[in-house]
Amino acid sequence: MIKITNLLLPIKYTEDDIRNEIKRKLKIGDYDILSFEVIKDSIDAHKRGEIHRCVSVCVNLRGEKRFFGVKGVEKYEKYQYEYPPVSRLSKRPVVVGSGPAGLFAAHILAVCGAEPVLIERGMDVDSRRKAVDTFFAGGKLDTECNIQFGEGGAGTFSDGKLNTGTKDKRQRKVLEEFIKHGAPEEIGYAGKPHIGTDLLSGTIKNMRNEIISLGGEVRFRCKLEDIYVSDGSVIGIKTNKGDIDTDCVILATGHSARDTVKMLLSHNVIMERKSFSVGVRIEHPQKLINDALYHKFAKELPSADYKAAVHLKDGRGVYTFCMCPGGSVVAAASEENTVVTNGMSNFARDGENANSALLVSVLPTDFEGNDVLSGVEFQQKLEKSAFYMGGANYFAPVQTSADFIKGQKSVSLGKVNPTYPIGVTPSNLSQLFPEFVTESLKEAIPLMDRKIHGFALPDAVLTAVESRSSSPVRIVRGEDLQSNIKGLYPCGEGAGYAGGIMSAAVDGIRVAEYILGKRDF
Repeated sequence: MIKITNLLLPIKYTEDDIRNEIKRKLKIGDYDILSFEVIKDSIDAHKRGEIHRCVSVCVNLRGEKRFFGVKGVEKYEKYQYEYPPVSRLSKRPVVVGSGPAGLFAAHILAVCGAEPVLIERGMDVDSRRKAVDTFFAGGKLDTECNIQFGEGGAGTFSDGKLNTGTKDKRQRKVLEEFIKHGAPEEIGYAGKPHIGTDLLSGTIKNMRNEIISLGGEVRFRCKLEDIYVSDGSVIGIKTNKGDIDTDCVILATGHSARDTVKMLLSHNVIMERKSFSVGVRIEHPQKLINDALYHKFAKELPSADYKAAVHLKDGRGVYTFCMCPGGSVVAAASEENTVVTNGMSNFARDGENANSALLVSVLPTDFEGNDVLSGVEFQQKLEKSAFYMGGANYFAPVQTSADFIKGQKSVSLGKVNPTYPIGVTPSNLSQLFPEFVTESLKEAIPLMDRKIHGFALPDAVLTAVESRSSSPVRIVRGEDLQSNIKGLYPCGEGAGYAGGIMSAAVDGIRVAEYILGKRDF
């Protein structure tokens, strides 16, 4: 088969449109086309007033070799994942954390007969939903089961976005497994695939049940408290529900398990500071974003999303992250007396507002000394300050874009209704952030408006604080994917090796493969 890329088609195209475009591009007739399949479908809106579907297809043709070398045509080979050899390890491996890294690592291990034990400090996804809803309604924060902790990890309550910058072929495996376990089939070919919070929960549950059916074990409300080390190697772990004898621990705890990081430091696990980001969630009317990006075609297309970045005069970067079309801002605290925000969308993306993280890069050089936890302490200080600025009741401090740029406290909000569920307090966010964050955001918002007209809408709502986009710490691992303690495999976003659902899942697969003896990375 051959692959044809970048076919420009009408917004609402048909199979006949695809067939005709193939014939036009290759100068062939119907007789030559045996079959075809869409393998990628995205919206091309980079030219104002000219919006198309940009489609890639794999095609089965008569005499296909004659088309090799034609621009936009290449040989197509369907990706087939090759599992490592089926094997039982000397001891059952333990996977700590059921986010995408841990979930996919455990799944590969289970399929290959290793009977992993997957432990998760939070609850199963259904119980977790109840705990989150209770907090959103003004109830007590469960510090072990919330937006950050629980089955599926932090990504469960997001938009289920699966786009990534990685070129690793394993991302195809991730998509196939999600589809197999209940995700919409369109994520297999969508240019920007997403599952949505509402559908992702069921998908994760189905993967958990398959792990169990294959001999694995999943333990909820089971928190890693310590590791046992002898002669530089892991020999077991301590949990709140008893010890587990193991010589293989995949550490996929996510970016919010700060207590775990401190425990590892007590064992002299080598870590290093890394760049991270902090900022706000910015909310606009979704219609404004649709009109800005799709113009006259806005009513014919799904809710628009965006991704933007600017470099400031001082060289620092400001960028949008985890943009949630038709979504809401959520209360993502995992520690008492803190306010943390994140964003989520359901699959339909049909809410009134669009929201995105608007983040300022924070560098290790922004802190004096070499304390590996300096970034963590920076995050915690902001989160506690946001709690008290909001009223010490888990309300989030908010400010309109216009007031923020002017440096004046908001006393009321405009036409954009904030979606943060617990409640909000009009504030002056300039008093929350250090000067370099405040000034970077003030400079960036008008620059973003040049890319997305309306981004600097005076009534746009800024909700603080967005502080958990990535971990400020990397747990150093070698080419064998182990830390300086043998048998301890740092993995995923919390360890500093991923940045989203897809890249974390891919890293989990890589680590599981290595443990099972596969080395061809």
